[in-house]
Amino acid sequence: MYDRILVPTDGSNVAEAAVDHAVDLAEKYDAEVHALFVADVDAVTYSLGTEQIDRIRQGNFQGMTDLREDAEEATGYVKRQAEPLGLSVVERHAGGRPHAVIADYAADNDIELVVMGSHGRSGVRRALLGSVTERTLRSTHVPVLVVDYERADE
Repeated sequence: MYDRILVPTDGSNVAEAAVDHAVDLAEKYDAEVHALFVADVDAVTYSLGTEQIDRIRQGNFQGMTDLREDAEEATGYVKRQAEPLGLSVVERHAGGRPHAVIADYAADNDIELVVMGSHGRSGVRRALLGSVTERTLRSTHVPVLVVDYERADE
């Protein structure tokens, strides 16, 4: 049913809960796992220059040690969970608006399922904080499995 599963990750506990689900599904379907780290350029625009923002958008984190380490650790976690099960893992680091990069990556790489974490926020709190997961749902035609972090711990 699934040959390629995308799991966007920022290395947070929320993302790691989604990784567990993605790897479980990938093992079940013998699917390739794509681990995608997206540096949100909107969140860093004011503290960096134009040249650095352009490099981040290209996924080039050279000279940005903390960002590169965060990206490598986040996608490396996916790899460490999947490879012992014999699964193939593709790691990708990119920059941009996360929901748009995720949707574009899914379309460009024939992804058949996106697995993402969510804090399970609702109502006014969700509207005020925004949600990469919700924006991704609206930006892609690929099925998206949303893993509720609050319930993943139960």
